[in-house]
Amino acid sequence: MLQKQPKRGRLWLNDGSCVRLRPQYPNHIWAYDFVMDRTHDGGAFRMLTVIDGYTRECLAIVVDRKLRSTDVIEALAELFVRKGTPEHIRSDDGPESGSPWENGYCESFNGRLRGELLNGEIFYTLQEATKTLIEEWRREYNEIRPHGSLGYRSPAPQTRTLTPVLALVGGGRLD
Repeated sequence: MLQKQPKRGRLWLNDGSCVRLRPQYPNHIWAYDFVMDRTHDGGAFRMLTVIDGYTRECLAIVVDRKLRSTDVIEALAELFVRKGTPEHIRSDDGPESGSPWENGYCESFNGRLRGELLNGEIFYTLQEATKTLIEEWRREYNEIRPHGSLGYRSPAPQTRTLTPVLALVGGGRLD
């Protein structure tokens, strides 16, 4: 039986506001969150996005009709093998109680994903969404696109030569 992790306290300031730990180096803090969209036929699908808070690299976008806790664990385990284990992993409490400022890097990334890709594309199939459009956007985001928070450099230009990348549909690897 798995033991529950103890809850972590926040750093409370005198005015009642809270300070969260800021990422200080690669693999210090990863953040993950979920985004939902629909294919052209109206079928919903979800995306698990995983971000390195320091480098701003999108480590993975896992796409499937439904994502369960075991899917999250499997995706994180594969990333641990490929990228190393982060010191901390941050996520919000869910759609009804999540606070965007507690998972700001991922929320910002998800807003860009929605604004730059999801709102402007029609996905005819789940496979098309994952294999082509979403993964191409993720690679461009990581390898080419300049980021103001990184001095207008891309998060991971060195990953251009590395293959395969994590892109899952229905629990299977797409390489």
